[in-house]
Amino acid sequence: MRNWVLPRLRFDWSVVLLLLAAFAPADRLCAAPDKAPAPPPDVVIFTNGDRLTGKLVREINGTVTFHSDIAGDVNVTWDKIKELHSSSPFAVVAKGVELERKLGTAQIPVGAVSVTDGKIELQPAAETSGKTAAQAGPSQVAPIPVANAAFVIDQPSLDKQLLHAPNFLQAWNGSATGGVTLVKATQSQYTVNTAVTLARLVPTVPWLAARNRTTADFSSSFGKITQPAYTVDNVFTPATYTKSNIVHGDAERDEYFSPRFYYLGDFSIDHNYSQSLQLQQVYGGGIGWTAIKRPKQQLDLKVVAQYESQRFFDAAAGSNQNLIGATIAANDTLKLPKGLVFNQQLNLLPAFNNTKAYSATETDSLTFPAYKNLGLTVGTLDSYLNDAPITEPPTRRNSFQFTLGVSYAIKSKY
Repeated sequence: MRNWVLPRLRFDWSVVLLLLAAFAPADRLCAAPDKAPAPPPDVVIFTNGDRLTGKLVREINGTVTFHSDIAGDVNVTWDKIKELHSSSPFAVVAKGVELERKLGTAQIPVGAVSVTDGKIELQPAAETSGKTAAQAGPSQVAPIPVANAAFVIDQPSLDKQLLHAPNFLQAWNGSATGGVTLVKATQSQYTVNTAVTLARLVPTVPWLAARNRTTADFSSSFGKITQPAYTVDNVFTPATYTKSNIVHGDAERDEYFSPRFYYLGDFSIDHNYSQSLQLQQVYGGGIGWTAIKRPKQQLDLKVVAQYESQRFFDAAAGSNQNLIGATIAANDTLKLPKGLVFNQQLNLLPAFNNTKAYSATETDSLTFPAYKNLGLTVGTLDSYLNDAPITEPPTRRNSFQFTLGVSYAIKSKY
């Protein structure tokens, strides 16, 4: 038989490359175009002749924030600036102009910023065409005296804060605090304290009037003291224990109808074993007023009409109640030097259908910054329940709690 030998095939890659080149789009075979040159850095020249390059961040009520890679964020007033130039699109909001979401940005001028002789000139840049604020804004604007400019804000931030709303997981700020106490001696004792405080204000910047605010709080304190069993003179005494369990939670939604006034709806739950309170539920709605609004302090006063349900442990007949009442509340937040923050909440809850069934609470907290998002929080919770049921041993109407723990600042981006 004859041996058949198959010819060895050679694979020529050059043929494949020629075929791909024939069918490939022409634009893919062309060299990639060079990237567009980066825009020139912003420049600020001070009245003393000093000069900084970097990026204009914003201007709020006469204070200009300019970022430099060398000096960081520099805050300076207009009277210290001789010239300022930025090629990025900025919106200039004059004093007296009320920014409202429903009106959009139709009358807000936007463009590249050039400040000389105490006046702001805007040159509409080509790259801003088609953007929300620039499309609506005037194409040519007369020079604006710096004294008449309430805000100078970059166009994306203005559109984002004024025209859009964060989703449920965005723009939350607050803190989470936890603390533990352990004692091992004649008696064994432990106490666990936790607290979470969250708040979201929309818009998230102070230079725009608030549209709505959402807050939520939760705190708990659980402790137990155990006396071990023992025998003295052949007399056996079994182990005994005493526990404390305090839980509080609340949530509130505010809708502003003016810069200082808002409607609100809220609810809260409370459990306090020391006061024989199994569960208290409060649902209400009312009106609030921001009496003080400063960079370092905000004081809110509220009046709420509400329904309140109280259920007690092993309650005697008539102890459990359904109440129609109100909440008169004050919430004060104070920013102290060195980054300290003090918060105080006062609540008085009268009942209309049973004037003896009133209650009151006071919550105080002082947070010391430590390292980055970590801090130390000292707080007190004082609650008074006038209609505490008759028990054996007698239930005290007042409950006071002191907490000390490590806190972590919560900041979600928008």
